[in-house]
Amino acid sequence: MDEKQIAELRRALREAKSLPTLPAIISKLTRMAEDPETTSEQMGKVISKDHILALKLLKLVNSAFYGFPQKISSLSNAIILLGFNVIKSLIISSSIFEMMEEQDLELWEHSLGCAVACSVLAKRLEVKDPEEISTAGLVHDIGKVAIKMELPKVYKQILETSNDEDISILNAEEKILSFSHAQVGSWLSKSWNLPAKLVEPITCHHHPAKAIEEKLATAIVHFSDILVRGMGYGHGPDIWVPPLSKKAWEMLNFTPRDLDEIIEEVEEKLWDVKGFSMEISQEDLNKADLSKEE
Repeated sequence: MDEKQIAELRRALREAKSLPTLPAIISKLTRMAEDPETTSEQMGKVISKDHILALKLLKLVNSAFYGFPQKISSLSNAIILLGFNVIKSLIISSSIFEMMEEQDLELWEHSLGCAVACSVLAKRLEVKDPEEISTAGLVHDIGKVAIKMELPKVYKQILETSNDEDISILNAEEKILSFSHAQVGSWLSKSWNLPAKLVEPITCHHHPAKAIEEKLATAIVHFSDILVRGMGYGHGPDIWVPPLSKKAWEMLNFTPRDLDEIIEEVEEKLWDVKGFSMEISQEDLNKADLSKEE
């Protein structure tokens, strides 16, 4: 593939016409978040006007990978517990999640598993705002979705190259495109104005040593990706486990006993997540319809 073709592919992925643009609600919420007098109740009311979106967010917040001990029934409580950055990221990514579940269930399950592992690691390391790192794990592979949707013929070629040459999909991407899904994810996350705590883990999850601002968050997502793939959870057509960064491993500084306990906890939580669906059930839709009538 010559430089002109690569440049055209880059442009197509940056524009990403099939993927969601920044929802209008985000602009309003961003303005509200910048106002110190805005309350979580006021922000919750804005989100609740979109009944389907509100239900999706509450379903996510109450899912196993955030692991809150009590059920969260109000958006204002969700905003308080998760923070605006996580809520913003989930709103932006909600359409992506639906596409992942519809088009690539294995990738969707891997993303859920990675979020679970990130949650376990972040809490064990007593990281501030562990929910942001869980969310980074959830969206770390959005670049794969973009490649599959925007460049279906190239995506098929990547899979064929991976299979024929017995290499990972990551290596096949770099061979054919001269860049990987991580770079595509970086373009998307920056275009959506996601915070650095999400952008860097998405961008550097295969090469955590390149992270500048969010080294620990990136190391956590990097190791979670490897751990979940190594456990065979949602690996799809890519059977290869990515190599572990020595620098990231040294930063995490886990003992063999830590690792045994982490694997046990992640396995337990994965059972809770298995089968989790972002599709709003008919019951949820009925509730939304009822709330509109009230």
